[in-house]
Amino acid sequence: NRNRHICTGLMAHVDSGKTTLSEALLYTSGTIRKLGKVDTKDAFLDTDARERDRGITIFSKQAELTWQGMELTLLDTPGHVDFSAEMERVLQVLDYAVLLISGADGVQGHTRTLWNLLARYQVPTFIFINKMDQDGTNRQDRLAELKRKLSGECVDFTEAGEEFLEELSMCDETVMESYLENGKITTGQIQTLIRERKVFPCYFGSALKLEGVQELLDGLEKYMDGPVSGTHAEEAFGAKVYKISRDSQGSRLTHMKITNGVLKVKEILEYMAEEEPLQEKVNQIRIYSGDKYEMVQEAEKGCICAVTGLTRTYPGQGLGMQQSSSAPILEPVLNYRVELPEGCDVHRMLQNFRQLEEEDPMLRVVWNEEAGEIQVQLMGEVQTEILQSLVKERFDVDIPLEAGICLQRTIKIQLKE
Repeated sequence: NRNRHICTGLMAHVDSGKTTLSEALLYTSGTIRKLGKVDTKDAFLDTDARERDRGITIFSKQAELTWQGMELTLLDTPGHVDFSAEMERVLQVLDYAVLLISGADGVQGHTRTLWNLLARYQVPTFIFINKMDQDGTNRQDRLAELKRKLSGECVDFTEAGEEFLEELSMCDETVMESYLENGKITTGQIQTLIRERKVFPCYFGSALKLEGVQELLDGLEKYMDGPVSGTHAEEAFGAKVYKISRDSQGSRLTHMKITNGVLKVKEILEYMAEEEPLQEKVNQIRIYSGDKYEMVQEAEKGCICAVTGLTRTYPGQGLGMQQSSSAPILEPVLNYRVELPEGCDVHRMLQNFRQLEEEDPMLRVVWNEEAGEIQVQLMGEVQTEILQSLVKERFDVDIPLEAGICLQRTIKIQLKE
């Protein structure tokens, strides 16, 4: 089972060091030769100028790395709550997640939100407790807090020995029986516990100082279980779309995970677009890593790729035999009226906004017929500023956004524990 291809998402409360961890993983695995930093604005995955200016991740991105025969697609997700719908779409295509927690700050409000979403989408989760090099951080205290606030099944995987095995055996009856019988627990049993979300492995370190990063990679390689390469040619095709974007040339990209079978270049895909069946040809299949990509002839099960040639796809859509997802739980809460400058064609601008709406599932664009104006619904202040700079950059129009009635300032997220 050496050639596994596994898709893992990095998730965190903003400022926990997520971009630093992705840099550290890419550097340790030999994918990049130089460590970029958020502060010096040269991080491999923060490819957008807005991200570099603010030092936050806004758009989900992917990087490819290989570690001891395991091919890992790393999806970096936004940590800021304004961009959480983007993160929620990514959740739906993950095999595993790595939840990053700051050893200095511990479990914060947004960490709980992420934890609940991971439970809702049933994503097996590893935890990396970062910034353990800072003064006053204590491993035992942090672990106790994780057990208290997230799950009693958070287990320190940097420890070996009797206590570790006993703690693991407590998480499942079958495992306990075999442990009591022969005094050991197999790697396969541990993989199953993790995949069934009965255990959440915890690793400690400092991404900035590259401490604990190799241990995390070794743990991911040892305990993650994914589709073996090259065995899916007979299966019917299925894929899940998680994002729409445009490249620097303006080509429309459909980002998807192949969930079944194989997708080939020049294949004709049939799908429904607003009740009408469409048939469109896949022109290119690109595998991105940062802002560079390589073109491939086919993508097989487990692969994350971007496809050109599809004009009406949308985030959350299922292609082939794959079901579409339900709408994200996190909903935009602020209403704005778009004030267009003199002489600006409102209908042309509406089309432009619709294009941006495709790319950001958290942007709602409403055409108010009576007032003859465009209204937008957004998640918060940061997203508002980002929208203004995007409109300026892409369409060269300055838009002041006038806050209309603010529906609710709080974000509703009601999830069953």
